[in-house]
Amino acid sequence: MSPQQRPLIVIVEDERGLAATLHQQLEDAGFATQTFHKGATALKFIEQNHVHLVLLDPTLPDLDGLTVLERLRQAGTGVAVVVLSGQKSPQAVVKALEAGADDFIGKPYHEEELVARIHAVLRRSETAGDSRLTRNADLATGVFRFHGAEIHPERLELVFGPGKRGKLGRKEIGILYHLHANPGVIISRNSLIHAVWGVHANVRSRSLDQYIAKIRDAFQKHGHGLDCFRTIHGIGYWYEPEATVNEAKKRRRA
Repeated sequence: MSPQQRPLIVIVEDERGLAATLHQQLEDAGFATQTFHKGATALKFIEQNHVHLVLLDPTLPDLDGLTVLERLRQAGTGVAVVVLSGQKSPQAVVKALEAGADDFIGKPYHEEELVARIHAVLRRSETAGDSRLTRNADLATGVFRFHGAEIHPERLELVFGPGKRGKLGRKEIGILYHLHANPGVIISRNSLIHAVWGVHANVRSRSLDQYIAKIRDAFQKHGHGLDCFRTIHGIGYWYEPEATVNEAKKRRRA
C-alpha cells in the first residue's frame, strides 16, 4: 500500500461499547475503520470493498465468527483476519488459527499490543500480496474497457461517462478482467472460477451465476445491455467485444 493510504480495518464486534472503543483506538493509531455488529453485513462489505484487515469477534448474534472466517477464506479474498476473543483457552486459539486466522488476541487486551500486532499482520499480508483483489487482478491492474464502460480496478468502479459511475465487488472485477483478456473464445465455468478464485476455491456454479447477475444489473442500470456477453448453457460463457462484432458485420456487408 502507498504511504499515503490509511489501511482499512473492518471491526466485527457485537458489543457496541467495545466496538466504539476499538474504532477510536484504531483511528487514533492511523487506521481507517468500518464497524459492523453482525457477520452477514460485514461479509457483504468486505466482498465489495478493498479491506486490509478484519478484527473479528468469534461470538456474533447472527453468524458464528469462525463461520465468517471460513466464508472469507472460501471466497478467496485474501484479507488478513485477527480474532479478538474473550475465550483465551489454548483450544480456542488453536481452533481460530486452524480456521485461517492470522493472529489471535485475548480480551481484555492492551491497546499498544493490539496496534503492534495489527501492524505486524499487515506487514506480512502486504508481502504476501495485500494489493490483490482476486487471483487474476490487483490494485495495480490498469484501467480497461468492457462494452462501453471503463473499469477501474483500483477503485472497484465502472465509469460510463461524466457522472455515470457504479461500484463493483472484487470478484465482479476479476470476472470482467478475465473476459476482457479472453475475447471471442468460450470460457468454461471451471476455468473462470479458477482464474478469479483460484484452483482450490470451493465456489459453486450457482454462486458464480449470482456474480454474473450483479455484473449484468450494473450495466443495465446505465442503459447498457450485455449482448456481447452470452451464457453458453452447460458449458460457460462467451464474450465478443463490440468492435469485433461491428467489424464482422462490415465484412459480411462487403
